Formats: sequence, structure tokens, C-alpha cells
Amino acid sequence: MRRVLLSLLFAVLSFNAHAVDPAQLSKEKVTKLGLYIEAKEVPAFLEKHGKDKVLFLDLRTPEEMLFVGAPEGIDGLVPFGIMYYDKWDEKKSTYVRNPNPDFLSQFELRAMDKGTDKTDPILLICRSGDRSALGADFLARHGYTNVWSVVDGFEGDMGKEGSNKGRRAVNGWKNSGLPWSYRLDKEKVHFTK
Repeated sequence: MRRVLLSLLFAVLSFNAHAVDPAQLSKEKVTKLGLYIEAKEVPAFLEKHGKDKVLFLDLRTPEEMLFVGAPEGIDGLVPFGIMYYDKWDEKKSTYVRNPNPDFLSQFELRAMDKGTDKTDPILLICRSGDRSALGADFLARHGYTNVWSVVDGFEGDMGKEGSNKGRRAVNGWKNSGLPWSYRLDKEKVHFTK
């Protein structure tokens, strides 16, 4: 227990350069661990802590990666949700996305492949920061103590005014000019249903 507390204290003190004020986040993006990073800060985080030490995962669906693109440098895809194309959500005007029942086992396979321990840094990215927050909380419940949520995700937040109103053009991986591609690496995106 002492080791876990020391690791958490070290994480908070050593990563304060990546401070995101939780009071500025929507409630969907707030996590129990309180470890947040903006997409534009990820390359420096990876350089500082060593790409070989940080597990960097995309929690979007395979379809999102295929049609929207993927950040370069991720270690893999572990979808937090699965789309159901035979069910329609009238309120959201989209197909239903339910939690991935195999999320933990798929995550643990990626963690084992990378050699990630429960106290090692883990970065989670999704479309806009909501699923990465859910994923961080889920992993925290399973004993992972150093899970960071990329609060603005791959596509960023919705614009609230002007020509970008209603478009994901405010921040995020793509809008920050970070490297990404439509070309997917089979080893990183393959998962078993």
C-alpha cells in the first residue's frame, strides 16, 4: 500500500507540467485519479518518461480509427465501447454503443505485451476525452494507479460559436497538428471480439 501511495504522490508531483484544471472539465471528463493531459502535451510526456515505459492506447472503435484516422505512436487499440448497428438511439440520432465486455482482458493483453505494471504510466485517448475518463476510472478500480486521460482526445471538443460551432475543431490530437494517419498497423488495431 505504501508503494502505491508513493507512486501516486510521485506521479502527481512529477507530472505537474501537464496540469489540467479539473474544475474546467465537463463532469464526463473528470476521473477518480485526477490525472489529465492535453493531446498537445503527449509527445513531451512520452519523451520525458520514455516511449518504451508508457502504455499509450486508443479506446475508440475500430470504425473510428479506420474512417477518422489514428494517432501515430499508439501502442494499440482497446475499444471501450462496441457499436451495435442493429440498434438505433433516437435521442442521440446514432447507433447504440455499449460497453466492451472484454475491455479489461484486451487491456491486460496490451499491458502484458508492453510489460506494463499497475504503477507504470498509461495514456488513454478517445474521440474527445469522455471514454478515456471512463477507461481511466475502470482501470483505477482494477488497481492501476497512474492512468492519464487525454482530455481533448483525437478529434477535440465541439466549437461553441462561429464557423466551428458544432464541429470538433477546438483542440485535440488532429487540431493540434500532431502526427496521425489513416494507415493502420494491423498489430496495433487487431483485437478479438
